[in-house]
Amino acid sequence: MTQEAQHYLLNRAEEACSILKEHIKKDHVVRVISHNDSDGLSAAGVMCNAISKQGGKFHVTIVPRLKEEFVRKLRNERYKLFVFCDMGSAYPDLIGKLKADSIIADHHQVLGDQDKEYENLIHVNPHLFGMDGTRDVSASGVSYLTVRGMDNVELTGLALAGAYGDMQCSEEIIGVNKMMLDEGLNAGVIEEHEDLKITYKKEEPLYKALSYTFNPALKGISGDPEGTKAFLEERGLSYGIKFDDLAEEEKDLLKEELIKITPKIFDKVYSIPRETPALRNIEDYSRILDACGKNKKYGVGLSICIGERENALEEGITFAKKYRDNLVKGIDWIKKEGSVQLDNIQYIYTEDKARKSLMGTISSIGLELEILNPNKPVIAISKMDNIIKISGRTSMDLIRKGVNLGYALGEAAKSFNGAGGGHNIAAGAVVPFKDMDNFTDIVDEIVGTQIRQ
Repeated sequence: MTQEAQHYLLNRAEEACSILKEHIKKDHVVRVISHNDSDGLSAAGVMCNAISKQGGKFHVTIVPRLKEEFVRKLRNERYKLFVFCDMGSAYPDLIGKLKADSIIADHHQVLGDQDKEYENLIHVNPHLFGMDGTRDVSASGVSYLTVRGMDNVELTGLALAGAYGDMQCSEEIIGVNKMMLDEGLNAGVIEEHEDLKITYKKEEPLYKALSYTFNPALKGISGDPEGTKAFLEERGLSYGIKFDDLAEEEKDLLKEELIKITPKIFDKVYSIPRETPALRNIEDYSRILDACGKNKKYGVGLSICIGERENALEEGITFAKKYRDNLVKGIDWIKKEGSVQLDNIQYIYTEDKARKSLMGTISSIGLELEILNPNKPVIAISKMDNIIKISGRTSMDLIRKGVNLGYALGEAAKSFNGAGGGHNIAAGAVVPFKDMDNFTDIVDEIVGTQIRQ
């Protein structure tokens, strides 16, 4: 990412901020529409917190995907400003025709003419300026840029929770994400320290905490409680106690042994010091929001973001526990079932209700643990009545070889009057169930072409 590209993105975000401030001053209710994953919930949270801080009002709707019919129905609503978070870049023409001002704060690949300007629409998206919406900034970061001009540095932690949810911080933190992190650290609203990145190590027995650790993934441990018990027993460590109950020399031994599997397990950890303990670790915050989204409890996730917690946080923690147990079951399922191999891609298929919301996540984990073929993208397919919902996942190595799943799924879906798109590394689509085999064949062809070019 060049400084010039970031400069242009920041200028566009300032334009959007000016429009937002203008409507808040006029006491207009801001209509916010956002996505249902942790990044979308964080993005909506950033936007709504900033509006509230200025004394403004908002009306939020969280949706799993933005459909043309939904945008068309918005024409009947009498709001003066619409803000689309983590979505909208696929429909700038439609949104530009709304009889009101609109802001798109998105990071997905832009469909249509990127140079087209609209009278009542400010489009804030890193791809418009040659930046990478997969690594440089997520939707919550774009939302933060949009409200940054109203002095909201305290929201950098929440914005980074969204970036973690979109797996943008699993390696080096770069681009706008790094800029936000630095702003938060300098303001004292984010703290940094080095630690073992074992998930829920204060809450769960050691073997469970390790088996719930997927970022980074630990081969033979992540998603494998029995394998984790064996790993600990072989090293003379008790698996039934919590990490904090280990003696110091035992903690050192565990650290040494885990680093042998992946050095990434001991790394920088970022926290929000003024947050409640369950949300203090930014990655934990992200996981709780993700679980709310996966359980379709969008109101709970948004309530956590905007501080109206009461019972919401307790519910979110419960959803997170249920979600991580289902992830372990999902990993076990992949180990047993494997994937269907085509020439250039592989796919997994389910009709299981509990598994459907996990398919993208277990695909990513399966690739990292190499229980799925790491040399091919994964197309995860969930049957939903007469349609299929597709989640595509791939690796940075395959992206460097030319794979772009956002393009592949989007183009293939068009052949069946479906819809698709997203990022190069992660994308989605919806097509009729009857066209599943033809759809996967076309994706296979497109990915093959991408790799050969």
